[in-house]
Amino acid sequence: MKHTISVLVENKFGVLARVAGLFSARGYNIASLAVSETLDPCVSYMTIVVDAKDEKVLEQINKQLNKLIDVITVTDFTKKEHIDRELVLAKINYQPKDLPKLEAIFKKFVGKIVQHKADTAIVEAVGDQQQIKALLEELNKFGVKELIRTGKLAIE
Repeated sequence: MKHTISVLVENKFGVLARVAGLFSARGYNIASLAVSETLDPCVSYMTIVVDAKDEKVLEQINKQLNKLIDVITVTDFTKKEHIDRELVLAKINYQPKDLPKLEAIFKKFVGKIVQHKADTAIVEAVGDQQQIKALLEELNKFGVKELIRTGKLAIE
């Protein structure tokens, strides 16, 4: 089962490497990782999605993260009410006649056409994993040439 964990850390050289090293040393795979500064440039916010087989593994991950010197707080969203989102950028096949179809798709999803040229459009969308999955199924009808996704972001 995938679990979403947020970690507030000091924004210092090597912190990301130490957090990633903690996971790899124990054989845990990071499914998604997003890191950015907070309002305080000395603090960064990490959102980590990890595949943990059971609660014991998740508890071990949380304990190990809390032991790292540069970690300020660890929040496990598994049993907490939260909102999560991903951003996707996709380059798709495009013809001017497709514009009404794409606009109809983006009425259902939070997204827009960022740029379009003769045979290609770049679109962006934001949503939870199910919304992004459904959007990609719609976009596959046009032919997806390239796809870029952020990791999951989450907030209580």
